[in-house]
Amino acid sequence: MTNKVNIINKKAKFEYILNDSFISGIVLTGSEIKSIRSNKVSIRESFCKFYKDELFIINLNIEKYQFSNDDSYNPKRQRKLLLNKRELNKLKKSVQQKGSSIIPYKLFINEKGFAKIEIFTAIGKKLYDKRTSLKDKENKRSLDRINKKEG
Repeated sequence: MTNKVNIINKKAKFEYILNDSFISGIVLTGSEIKSIRSNKVSIRESFCKFYKDELFIINLNIEKYQFSNDDSYNPKRQRKLLLNKRELNKLKKSVQQKGSSIIPYKLFINEKGFAKIEIFTAIGKKLYDKRTSLKDKENKRSLDRINKKEG
């Protein structure tokens, strides 16, 4: 494949403390996978939720494929995530803890051409945690500038 699809939720690391990582498949239609291959996707507002014993991703915005003739297309419909039972049980246990949630972090297409999404169990950061993250980021930037001038 010539073009690589790699869509990352940049706000996730700032808003949450990321813990366990899982890679999951997504149930998609034919026109949705074509939109993903042309990078017409946003995972910024999306989150994962359990319905019965299945995990769904909500608010994953996949724009309508321009050559599709589906008039009733919903770009933010719920899409089922494909995980095995052991992973689902582990995720369910971690979500039952107070303050824990499942956050999609990265959407990509693997070597076989299937769309995959990397999800994390996460805990929301407090305001002071966000401030320290910003301070660390600013310090790293200033150090990089100093090293660039010297080198």
